[in-house]
Amino acid sequence: MKKLILLAWTALAGLTLGCQQQPTGPEAAPSAYYQEPYRPQFHFSPDSMWMNDPNGMVFHNGAYHLFYQYYPDSNVWGPMHWGHAISQDLLSWEHLPIGLYPDSLGWIFSGSAVHDANNTSGLGQNGKGPLIAIFTHHNDPLAKAGSDAFQYQSLAYSLDEGQSWSKYAGNPVLPNPGIKDFRDPKVFWHQPSEQWVMALAVQDRIQFYSSPNLLQWAYLSEFGQGLGAQGGVWECPDLISLDLPGKDSTVWALLVSINPGGPNGGSATQYFLGDFDGTTFSPFPQFMAAVAADTLSGNPYWIDYGRDNYAGVTWSGAGNRQERLFMGWMSNWDYAQQVPTQRWRSAMTLPRALFLAESPDGLRLGSRPADALQHLRQQAQRFALETGEEPLSLAAIPSAAPGLELDIRLSWDTAQPPAQVIIRAENEAGEHFDIGVAPNEALLFADRSNAGPNGFSEQFARGAKAPLLSAPGEARLRLFYDRASCEAFTTDGLTAMTNLFFPSQPFTSFRILAQGGRVKAEGEFWELSRIWD
Repeated sequence: MKKLILLAWTALAGLTLGCQQQPTGPEAAPSAYYQEPYRPQFHFSPDSMWMNDPNGMVFHNGAYHLFYQYYPDSNVWGPMHWGHAISQDLLSWEHLPIGLYPDSLGWIFSGSAVHDANNTSGLGQNGKGPLIAIFTHHNDPLAKAGSDAFQYQSLAYSLDEGQSWSKYAGNPVLPNPGIKDFRDPKVFWHQPSEQWVMALAVQDRIQFYSSPNLLQWAYLSEFGQGLGAQGGVWECPDLISLDLPGKDSTVWALLVSINPGGPNGGSATQYFLGDFDGTTFSPFPQFMAAVAADTLSGNPYWIDYGRDNYAGVTWSGAGNRQERLFMGWMSNWDYAQQVPTQRWRSAMTLPRALFLAESPDGLRLGSRPADALQHLRQQAQRFALETGEEPLSLAAIPSAAPGLELDIRLSWDTAQPPAQVIIRAENEAGEHFDIGVAPNEALLFADRSNAGPNGFSEQFARGAKAPLLSAPGEARLRLFYDRASCEAFTTDGLTAMTNLFFPSQPFTSFRILAQGGRVKAEGEFWELSRIWD
């Protein structure tokens, strides 16, 4: 067994990254709000009960609207509603009343929202275009009766900035042609063809539809049969356009979630790069060739290689020509209903910016934390460490610190690289969560098998690995630790990895461990403020 070399970090005194026993429920004191065990401190989570996919994300009149799959009567999945929250800064969220309730047509499954600025639907009033939500109605009695036509697309509209919603009298606007899995419409305005376009998940592929008014839809084309990851049902598509920095060209990225079939087990979100002409999405041949040659990622490439980022989509009306704002559900269907939280279950990932970049292996879609998160930072603390030195203590972090952002740059001699470099968060109970790099294999990896109780699911302890798209002899990692999660970004966001953990005690110290070879580590970290008051 190779010797572990301690590079650095002795205790970050009192950093509370993990479980805190605090009073919960309506009777809890205001100071205890959002302080339950494992409650995220700078990620969005519902006040109570079950949540999954982000839905209807639209930026309108200075507000980011986040809808989400919600069951208000239990902390496990049930008849779906659309929960609703808004934010002016992507950081602080205000919970609003439930946006959409089940009705005689069915439960309210996933979908999207847009601002119909030109009132193409005719549902606006007084010259004002409405907000339009397009979603899947799921008719559970039909499903239980054995019908294949139990999912269809419907519409709701709001004339008061999303505060209240009316179902369209002509629902469904896209009936089911007799296909079992027919759901999750993502709608956008395609300016070159002057039409609304819908991307819809249909079993193991994506179908595209067009409409002049959001009310009548016509079939355009389909994509994906036999392509990409095919280990489960395709869900929650999103088709976006991005400009290549420094080049006069536009690339279309098609996001497709799949469950199961992710690169490290369970659910995950893949993507394809190509062109869209208003009718057909055509993947770039060179991109598909790279996918076919990549034995690590499987097919195709992934928005996030961790175990806990699923069903993510982008905000309508937000971002720019080179970046689109994105958020995913921070869990995995392998164990989402068994994780050890009580008042609520599930959180969303950090908001991220999706972008295009050239990697050593060709064009890729990257993701980096949204710039707004920098406003959570407290004073920076810097470090510069090297093997052979005495362990160096970092400045103490107050015991009330909600979480940590770490930006670390690693370097080593390419002639004698270490087998692994591990960043370890640990507690006094001996539990630890590891994330690190394996230079010889060009891998990023995570291991939560010893990060706390995991007996609630046989699937949970499973680790994760991803390609490390870094130049030889170096790696940069940005790590965001909340109480029960770590989101990792490498090579300025070309690879991302999100993982949950549930330590029995808070993680109170961090170390860097290297297996053989010499490593330099320098960077800075910030205590992050909580977003819930």
